[in-house]
Amino acid sequence: MKFLLGLTGSIGMGKSTTAALFLARGCAIWDADKAVHQAYSVGGSAVIEVNKILPEVVTNGMVDRKKLKEIVLESPKVLAEIEAIIHPLVKQSRKSFIEKNTSNILVFDIPLLFELNTQLKFDAVACVTVASEIQEERVLSRSGMTKKHLDVIISKQLSSAEKLARSDYIIDTTSIKSAELCVEKILKNIEERQKNA
Repeated sequence: MKFLLGLTGSIGMGKSTTAALFLARGCAIWDADKAVHQAYSVGGSAVIEVNKILPEVVTNGMVDRKKLKEIVLESPKVLAEIEAIIHPLVKQSRKSFIEKNTSNILVFDIPLLFELNTQLKFDAVACVTVASEIQEERVLSRSGMTKKHLDVIISKQLSSAEKLARSDYIIDTTSIKSAELCVEKILKNIEERQKNA
């Protein structure tokens, strides 16, 4: 029986690193950001629909995510229109991943898991966490990222405390070692749950 584990956490908390730790231990990983990226690339399922409402962000047959981000940050109305296109496509990608995968444990890397109310689709949810100073340091080291942009992103997400309170598992990503220990403990617990199911 497949176990579906949602993996979430605020920006810069170490979700991608943690997903890689699950992958290295034999879990299959579905990444929401990658699904969006594919939908926006050449031949992607979102390109034609986005072109109908925002032709200026489509160049060379693909959606320019940088241009789109700038417009969306300015206009909540446009954001709602884009979400109406992208969310069903991402949902379909996730469904297809579940159907095609044979691993015992499937991990779903979804930044906005609680915000989009998808937690009920999973058997359990794990949330990554780290001190806010480390989070800020990590995010601001990314190219093109500013404190202002980070504040906008954080303001649109549930607080880290709220995400942690609503999760079944907590993963401390202060160091790789601490993250590894948490991941191993979670996998052990899931295996126990599968045995007793």
